[in-house]
Amino acid sequence: MDTVISKTETASTQIEVKSSWSKSDTLWVLGLYGTAVGAGTLFLPINAAQGGLIPLIMMALLALPMTFFAHQGMTRFVLSGSKPGAGITEVVEEHFGVGMGKVITLLYFFAIYPILLVYSVALTNTVESFLLHQLNITPPNRATLALVLIIALIAVVRLGEQLIIKAMSVLVFPFVAVLLMLSFYLIPYWNTAIFNNIVPAEGGISTIVMALWLILPVMVFSFNHSPVISSFAVDRKKAHGDNAEKQCSRILAMSHILMVATVMFFVFSCVLSLSPANLAEAKAQNVSILTYLANHFNTPIIAYAAPIVAIIAITKSFFGHYIGASEGFNGLIIKSARSRKKEISSVTLNRFTTAFMLLTTWAVATINPNILGMIESLGGPIIALLLFIMPMYAIKKVPAMKQYSGQLSNFFVVIIGLISISAIFYSLVQ
Repeated sequence: MDTVISKTETASTQIEVKSSWSKSDTLWVLGLYGTAVGAGTLFLPINAAQGGLIPLIMMALLALPMTFFAHQGMTRFVLSGSKPGAGITEVVEEHFGVGMGKVITLLYFFAIYPILLVYSVALTNTVESFLLHQLNITPPNRATLALVLIIALIAVVRLGEQLIIKAMSVLVFPFVAVLLMLSFYLIPYWNTAIFNNIVPAEGGISTIVMALWLILPVMVFSFNHSPVISSFAVDRKKAHGDNAEKQCSRILAMSHILMVATVMFFVFSCVLSLSPANLAEAKAQNVSILTYLANHFNTPIIAYAAPIVAIIAITKSFFGHYIGASEGFNGLIIKSARSRKKEISSVTLNRFTTAFMLLTTWAVATINPNILGMIESLGGPIIALLLFIMPMYAIKKVPAMKQYSGQLSNFFVVIIGLISISAIFYSLVQ
């Protein structure tokens, strides 16, 4: 009897340990936040207020539920896999078969990899500009600068995933500090111009509806951190076992509340300090909000803070997207090898993936193509399809996910996903 009680107490203690909050959970809160709040955030204020005050308010109301429920759905999907340590591509293959596994793996890769290329270009441009204009240092030739930057970033990646999470967690603090500093710094410049644009003079209600329609893809892109969700779910499943889903939801909730609060304060502060005409001008110039603010107010604080914030934001986003792109590329290679009945060692695979990522990101950063608009148009609908639609489809079709069916949040995620996809295709047609 004592033995039974002892075993029961031991099991209870183990469950309690798995259920308790750990330091690694806190690191994941900050890591997810660090991946989500990146370079896309710096373009959000420009797009947010194009239709006036009402779309801006609607964005503030939708930001938390659409971001949380979508990423929770993807996390649950990865956790539904029966194989220990299985990432998203393996879980897709388990639930939908080898053929669909290849298709989803390909989509997953092309939703993330092009954005990684954009960040390699953006980082090179930002550092080059910072050296030249703020530090008065003549930068090395573009090929050399790009190579040094990308080797440094990939070197951090190669030191281990946990180091990346810690690096993103550390980078969060200066990023949030400067972001909040800028937000507070702009308060004396706040004005009521946006309130004069509650219903736009041109187009009226139809302009508001169109703005609401087109703002969702921007939010999907700006708040997206799906590339790191697979690694997040796998890691937390190892740490918390059967309690992983509840713990993951707690981590996601905390990171998303932190993310939405800081980002929306930044967005409102930027919008309130400018007029709708200024925002339209910033969009026409195709620059980030920080670059426009630095030129608009002509203040040294913003001039120096803007590139620092941009460098930190792009670096964090690069890390997060590198994890996802590498996982997707590994999945493509493994599936290709298996179809030919061959096996590739993990060492060989990792070396090949690293070489591919290094050479391609360096080449694109050196060439410096104008691909930002094209990449957002290509990556946006695929992100919405994978992040919003696929997990909801799995809830209907996969037995392991039936427990999540019938929730009102599922319908909400599907509607947001479909609108986001249709809006981006509208932008392509235009």
